Amino acid sequence: MSAPLRRTRGDLIATGAITAVCLMAVGGVWATAPIRSSHLTPAATEYVNPGPRTSVPDQLSPAWSRPDVPLPGSRQPLVVDGLVISVEDRSLVAVDPSGSEVWRYDRDLDVCAVAAAWGEVVATYRSNAGCGDVVSIKASTGQYDDTRSSLAPDEVVGISSNDRVGTVAPERLELWRSDLVRTVEYGEVEGIQEPNLQPNPGCQITSALTRTELLAITDFCDGSTWLRLLDATPEESRKPEVLHETLLSSPGARVIAVAQEAAAVYVPGDTPRLIGVDKEGTKLWDRDVPSSPLIDAAADSTAAIAPVVADLPHHMTWFDGERLYLLQPSTLEVAFIIEEAIGPGVAVGDRLLVPVDDGIAVYDWEAGAMEKTIPVDRGTVDGMVSLNVAGDAVVEKRGDSLVGLN
Repeated sequence: MSAPLRRTRGDLIATGAITAVCLMAVGGVWATAPIRSSHLTPAATEYVNPGPRTSVPDQLSPAWSRPDVPLPGSRQPLVVDGLVISVEDRSLVAVDPSGSEVWRYDRDLDVCAVAAAWGEVVATYRSNAGCGDVVSIKASTGQYDDTRSSLAPDEVVGISSNDRVGTVAPERLELWRSDLVRTVEYGEVEGIQEPNLQPNPGCQITSALTRTELLAITDFCDGSTWLRLLDATPEESRKPEVLHETLLSSPGARVIAVAQEAAAVYVPGDTPRLIGVDKEGTKLWDRDVPSSPLIDAAADSTAAIAPVVADLPHHMTWFDGERLYLLQPSTLEVAFIIEEAIGPGVAVGDRLLVPVDDGIAVYDWEAGAMEKTIPVDRGTVDGMVSLNVAGDAVVEKRGDSLVGLN
């Protein structure tokens, strides 16, 4: 019978060393995990969405206000399942239509972008690896849903639709599905393992929008500007599938709207134009328009932009900095223009509410006619104002604040 094995002093030292390394590794993961530097205060009970108001009010007065950090690509009040989401310093705060806090999420990282989809709030934070730390929170409960973390540019613009959320920067764009798994990446890729997957490496992305399965971007490559229409869910996320490419005549051209099978582009110049192109490359329409102050001001910038857009039941809208365009939902052709607008509006019942200098104008969108103006005193507020609706509250975004009107 063999003698039993006995532990030597060397065995004990080795075991201790291995244990110490394992504990250090676990401790390091715990100390650096995103959840370690956050605090979530969920809703006391699940919030029940009362639904948006269905009738146009006769009068409106300020009922509450919250700070809201301006973020690139976030120009309207963010409303998810009847809750208003504000970015307050490094925190996300969800309030009900009365302005009462329902839940909050605090981090020790700066917010890069915030969006809404799938009944969730999706926030992107800046860590040492760039704006690639992402968390999704169920709006009605304030509970965690998913997270992701990856290398990303230090400055990004948020883009989203009902089906996708993502970020765009001059060097890179990516979209995620509801579990925050990436569906497509376009542009520069860190640590390339397989060459020749990206169709246009080294180009500067200047704008992007997405809807259902279509992704529309403009980018600048070797002295030329292109509109590129891509599949939002290619077979391989690392290998974008370009459906069509259109050469544009100005480096300042930007995509301003996207439908399920088409995109619209603003092209600056002596005579600025809007052009509609479908995913087969067919030019659907082309019209002269006034210059866009918002896009023209960004023409020489190296940053990517997300245009100021919003959806209505029967139109899509684009605010160019001075006027509001209502676009047909399939072709994106201009239906009519509201010259008095100072930002994008919102549908209430069968009417369109549009912010104007002296209040909120009420439009019949079928006739394209203004019916009345609801007075709103904004004090010394100057600049863009945008609208949304949460329950019975009409919510205005005014610069770095949100104001609930009842």
